[in-house]
Amino acid sequence: MPKRNNARPKEGALSNYWLGLLSIGFVAATLTYLLAWRIHLMALVDVVWTAGLGIAAIVYLANMAEPTLRSYAVLAVLLIWSGRLSTYLIRNRVLSGKEDPRYAYLTAHWGNNARRNYYPLFLLQVLLVALFMSPVSIAMTAIDAPWGLFDWFGIAIALCALLGEHVADRQLANFRAAAANQGQVCQQGLWRYSRHPNYFFEWLHWWAYVAFAVHSSQWAFTLLGPACIYLFLRYLTGVPHAERSSLLSRGTAYKHYQLTTNTFFPWKPSQPDQH
Repeated sequence: MPKRNNARPKEGALSNYWLGLLSIGFVAATLTYLLAWRIHLMALVDVVWTAGLGIAAIVYLANMAEPTLRSYAVLAVLLIWSGRLSTYLIRNRVLSGKEDPRYAYLTAHWGNNARRNYYPLFLLQVLLVALFMSPVSIAMTAIDAPWGLFDWFGIAIALCALLGEHVADRQLANFRAAAANQGQVCQQGLWRYSRHPNYFFEWLHWWAYVAFAVHSSQWAFTLLGPACIYLFLRYLTGVPHAERSSLLSRGTAYKHYQLTTNTFFPWKPSQPDQH
């Protein structure tokens, strides 16, 4: 006989959760878009996703009938991730008033169509919140199995990812703050083993929800988290734009870095082909 799920949502409380998430999210994204265009800072688009996911997770747990220890642990992991990344984005991208190179490139590339093209990009963040809430919600409502090894494994993954991303961000910030390093490529610390260690640890974070949900009959769907975040960071929104920007600003030095250092997964540096 299958185990009873004591973490299931309240009767009817979450029947309209996803519709409400999309509806309220689209309004919030529209208002944020209007603000971003007014202050000429399109980097606000990233905050819609990071902060929105944290808020969505709080609302989801609030509508659960009997949250378990695992439910609260998953929420805590998600909120730490959301809070750290949102704070980082607001402090370094928004309050600084300096546009993210990715969006500066898009604005120049789109030209007169920029205002029209950015709006769907803001709305897309709401769909991303719904997409990534899927593995989080499954982990929160995993069947009533005792807290065990896989839960501690989920905590360990989350802490490792959080620490790794924080260290990578600090190492890069400290390198760029030194006047002698202007125009140079950071190859110190974690950046010696991966050109994008911050993206790697962001991807690692999403494996925590897979570990939390391992006892759920729907655990396979939590693989959407690491699979989608890898696709987005490696091929769509992360690496391609960052590499383009770095090549423009650092030229030959960055080309050499590309020849010696792995793109995403950390590994020992290699020697460039001399032929």
